[in-house]
Amino acid sequence: QVQLVESGGGLVQAGGSLRLSCAASGSTFNAYIMGWFRQAPGKEREFVAAIRVFIGSTRYADSVKGRFTISTDNAKNTVYLQMNNLKPEDTAVYYCAADRSLVLHSAPNSYHYWGQGTQVLVSS
Repeated sequence: QVQLVESGGGLVQAGGSLRLSCAASGSTFNAYIMGWFRQAPGKEREFVAAIRVFIGSTRYADSVKGRFTISTDNAKNTVYLQMNNLKPEDTAVYYCAADRSLVLHSAPNSYHYWGQGTQVLVSS
């Protein structure tokens, strides 16, 4: 069982930056893949980025490549999402997710554990 708590959302102007954090507890952190997803009003939850904690391999959605970076601090059992050059279309609730897997899944239903979400608002 894994508990996930996100933080770091907020309001930012277009072109600005935010860093989201997700603290994990309850299980062996480096046995998991960690993912970030987002959901805008009226839209389906979509994949943003994922990382395999043990070896650090990553995967990104095309819409965020070159702007977002996923990383971990294994000593703190925390995964981060550094978001730069934010755009109004990045506005959404951002969710952290975890799963025991060797594959960097992009489908939400491949992840068993979810945080409560943190709101990101990007003004134009």
